[in-house]
Amino acid sequence: MSTTPALATEARLRWYQGMTGYQWWVLCVGTLAWLMDTMSQRIFVLARAPAFKELLAQGGAAPDRVMINQYGGYATAAMMLGWAVGGFYFGIVGDKWGRAKTLSTSVLVYSIFTGLSGFSTAWWDFCLWRFLMGCGIGGAFATGATLIAETVPPHSRAFALGAFQALSAVGNIIASAVAWKLVHPSVHYFAGTFGADGLAGWRLLFFLGTVPAVLVVFIMATIKEPPSWQEARKAAAADKLQKQMGDIRGMFRDPRWRRSTLVGVALAVAGVVGLWGVGFWSPELIRHSLVGLEPERVDKVIGGATALQDVGALLGMFAFTVLATSLGRRISFALSFVAGFVVVSGAFLLLRTEWQAYVMLPFVGFVTLSVFGGYSIYFPEIYPTRLRSTGTAFCYNVARVLTAAIVLLIGPLQAALRYLGVVQVFRWGAVILCSFYFLGLIALIWAPETKDRPLPED
Repeated sequence: MSTTPALATEARLRWYQGMTGYQWWVLCVGTLAWLMDTMSQRIFVLARAPAFKELLAQGGAAPDRVMINQYGGYATAAMMLGWAVGGFYFGIVGDKWGRAKTLSTSVLVYSIFTGLSGFSTAWWDFCLWRFLMGCGIGGAFATGATLIAETVPPHSRAFALGAFQALSAVGNIIASAVAWKLVHPSVHYFAGTFGADGLAGWRLLFFLGTVPAVLVVFIMATIKEPPSWQEARKAAAADKLQKQMGDIRGMFRDPRWRRSTLVGVALAVAGVVGLWGVGFWSPELIRHSLVGLEPERVDKVIGGATALQDVGALLGMFAFTVLATSLGRRISFALSFVAGFVVVSGAFLLLRTEWQAYVMLPFVGFVTLSVFGGYSIYFPEIYPTRLRSTGTAFCYNVARVLTAAIVLLIGPLQAALRYLGVVQVFRWGAVILCSFYFLGLIALIWAPETKDRPLPED
């Protein structure tokens, strides 16, 4: 498909030119919803180890690092399974109910259950809250990206979606900054207490995660359904058998949408495993590497280095947006996957000192999150309006299910490496998981290029 005359004319405009006040508002609200979502995710990453240290000890166990990481894997898998379940559900209802209603519901869900995580009394209810919180996260990305894609002008779409994803790193930065300053520096942050009631710091972090619920009021009061969605719903009503809104079967019956789905899932699996299976274990990598330092110092390094990792993520997603706009989506994905394998493997093999944590983690953030800027741009571009939210959520969340299973295999993988006599089990296990980046490279053989093309319709 060649570039249309209208798109050729709009291509001469800068991405921000021609956007109305309402379109800017939709971009801001959608971005805030996803930004606060990622803040909740980072709160979990930072609080995961200290939470299980306390919860397992309360249950009568004497948790060591291996046991804490094992249960941390259970909680991560529970959240990702919830992410997948919620993503499938909210993706479908996003096409059936509408974008605004679905987005506000998903924000409310992840806010409530993030806060409830702070009331956990045992490892099992902590995992339960993580699963339910994941259900809300699953709906925010696909619905927010779809809403923005269908609202902004075509020439603004790539940069708007890239900014939507890139600015989500600010949510991570906020969580890391709060974690760094929440408790007095002289107190061991995660094991310490705060205030007269002696509340653990990790619980306060989860209570912070209830703030996004305020955004629901603004979404419900000000955001309208995109005209393209309203037209697609009318078409579906007139042709119920062939034009169903949010019909998962429709993604596989038509060869075009089936190819889009298979390619999208493969691209997502590569990036999600690279991030959640490896990249977001950077706090554990630092603890693994800095065993000679006092716990207070290690916590400070984790807070500062993960904040720098998030700055790298912000730059990486913006960099992908620029590359995707100039070179195309396929080349940008290929460069990101290669860089992801090289940089992340190198960091997990070589990091040994405090200064290396500050230097290496920004690059880890840059490469692991850059592809997520691509997902927000690319997935809405490979589906028609009636399947856009469903397809985007499906690609993203099938990857979550597979990654959850892979995370549960981390323990057996480490045991196998020990049996084979591998000394640096944690480090080489991460390198093995990085091989999933090659799956993304292979999928690009069949990926359609969408640069300078209109959103598809049936």
